[in-house]
Amino acid sequence: MSATTPTVLPDEPFVPGAPPPGPLWIDVWNGIGQNNPVLVQMLGLCPTMAVSNSLPNGLAMGLATTFVLLCSSLLVSLLRRYIPSEVRLASYILIIATFVTVADLVLAAAFPEISKELGPFVPLIVVNCIILGRAEAFAGKVKPRRALADAFGMGVGFTMAISTISTARELLGSGSLLGFDVFGPRFEPWVFMVMPPGGFLTLGIMFLVMGFRLERSARRAQEKKA
Repeated sequence: MSATTPTVLPDEPFVPGAPPPGPLWIDVWNGIGQNNPVLVQMLGLCPTMAVSNSLPNGLAMGLATTFVLLCSSLLVSLLRRYIPSEVRLASYILIIATFVTVADLVLAAAFPEISKELGPFVPLIVVNCIILGRAEAFAGKVKPRRALADAFGMGVGFTMAISTISTARELLGSGSLLGFDVFGPRFEPWVFMVMPPGGFLTLGIMFLVMGFRLERSARRAQEKKA
């Protein structure tokens, strides 16, 4: 009687639209560079434009968004088998709103001045396309560790983008960084940089730089294949 090879069943059922398997560092790097939520996907532009007039505001928004991303992605991944598909979006929004409330209360208690500066944009994280999009496209279809890796990468990518914009706008618009004078008393601040036009200009320049780098990387990859 010939021995038969046992069938190895996958530990995860096939999920339509699930991301292909890969190492965790790729999931992290995807959100930081190749698939940056702000500079590549152009998501979350409303808070990016509104609160990036100073570095403390940008950092606070980035960290709050990262916290919500991590916690909501973890919980969505843990509950993915128990949430009916008919109510998954409503369930995701409820989960996200819970952690947004926590982040808003912590900011208001620990950093009241920054919380006042951010205004309604912290509660509006609930409808941020980055968070709901990652829950629907990634966390709801993978294991918790991959969901955390993706959320961490997206959060870091968002924080880096908004912090870079905030640094440029605060330096040129106020001549200071984190409240410290950088250019001295002779510097004439570019006041428009801390206004909406300065945000559009800075973000546009970053789009150009990111697009040039991605196009250059794609060209190099094609040259290597050739």
